[in-house]
Amino acid sequence: MKITQVKVLITAPDRRNFVLVKVSTDAGLYGWGEGTLNGNEPVVARAIEHMTPLLLGVDPQRIEDVWQFVHTWPYFRGGPVYMAALGAIDLALWDIKGRQARLPAYQLLGGRSRRGAMVYGHAGGRDAAEAAEDVRRFLARGYKVVRVQQGPY
Repeated sequence: MKITQVKVLITAPDRRNFVLVKVSTDAGLYGWGEGTLNGNEPVVARAIEHMTPLLLGVDPQRIEDVWQFVHTWPYFRGGPVYMAALGAIDLALWDIKGRQARLPAYQLLGGRSRRGAMVYGHAGGRDAAEAAEDVRRFLARGYKVVRVQQGPY
């Protein structure tokens, strides 16, 4: 099996950018990874595009080998942008391995460690009424904690 394509997608559902990467193989398997670095999404996407030639033709099952090679490839040590990009690739490779094994990737990495995690939603609006309505939408979706911001954001 070989990597044939790496595609980067920047998307913004609910007003926040996310960097997603899709790694495809010649066996028809693909994996998704996420490498969002708040405020630096276009730069992370460009770093993934810069790494792409290193990945094409490589066996995606050699996750540790790929990680070590890409991590040590630059002359200067990478920072948060580079590591977010590498993390997205790493997640996509684990996703491929999980699809190949017909297991969720977390099962390959030792199994579930908790039943859930507390998260919060980020609601907002131009005025108090709009912000309150956005909070109600989060509560209706099951959120127990909502951060709210009024005004331009």
